[in-house]
Amino acid sequence: MGAMSIHFLLTKLARGIITLLLAMTFVFFVLRASGDPAQIMLADDASPAAMEAFREHWGLDRSYLEQYFAYLGSVIRGDFGVSFRDGRPALEVIAERIPATLQLGAAALLLTLVIGIPAGVFAALRRGSWVDHLTMTGTIFGHSIPNFFLGILLILLFSMTLRWLPSSGTGTIWHLLMPAVTLGTASAATIARFTRSSMLDILNKPFMRTAKAKGITPKNRVLRHALPNAAIPVVTVVGMRIGGLIGGAVTIETVFAWPGIGLLLVNAVSQRDLAVVQGVILLIALTMVIVNLIVDLTYGWLDPRIEVHNKRKATA
Repeated sequence: MGAMSIHFLLTKLARGIITLLLAMTFVFFVLRASGDPAQIMLADDASPAAMEAFREHWGLDRSYLEQYFAYLGSVIRGDFGVSFRDGRPALEVIAERIPATLQLGAAALLLTLVIGIPAGVFAALRRGSWVDHLTMTGTIFGHSIPNFFLGILLILLFSMTLRWLPSSGTGTIWHLLMPAVTLGTASAATIARFTRSSMLDILNKPFMRTAKAKGITPKNRVLRHALPNAAIPVVTVVGMRIGGLIGGAVTIETVFAWPGIGLLLVNAVSQRDLAVVQGVILLIALTMVIVNLIVDLTYGWLDPRIEVHNKRKATA
């Protein structure tokens, strides 16, 4: 790895750390300004003395700045606080839910790639045909319908009417099917549109006409020449959609009672479980930072000219 690559990586890491700090700071102060956890966690008939003892026990009786710097110091030490509701470390509570969210996110991402990329390629190769029109109609539908509404429609159809699939919970592939389809639909539509647009641009390039004149088969022209060059803008969108899958999981896990960090976040917000909410948001922000870093590094692997461009900008 050259000096420029190390500089590029360190710059991205510094930006990522700043992003995490800003996200953590914003959530910290918004949560404390939105309500008193003592009033939610304790019974309605709890005495003022009991509420004051609760606040003192959890350090909520101190000023926001004192709480913030204490929390920042504990995070640096790897301590993300204790859940008000469970009395366990927040990191432990969150870690229990990560596998379910990873399972749902991986299934939705697989569905996104398996449907979105081939659909975009075929639509580009059949521009103006019924395949193209059908694909574009499907992408409009995927963008237009809210994912929570699609989830409810699937439950009404496949769970309540046809009784083919379970409407909630986890445990089997049948439990996973509807949440993954719901979560991956909008992303697949986005990937299909960008893949089609990128492929159409590449197919009109001079080097594609040269490859055709050399007698290269259509299959090899697409696989060896068109797809690698069309992949760069698609990689950007895939990275963005991974973030969308993480954000969308909050809604989808609630609709299907999927026991992941999305459902945990909704419950923790309603209960003002501060440490858990802050931990989940920090985890989501960290995931986004890592995904963006991977996307940037993938750029240089797919097209080394990007790194050369960055070098010229740095030396200009």
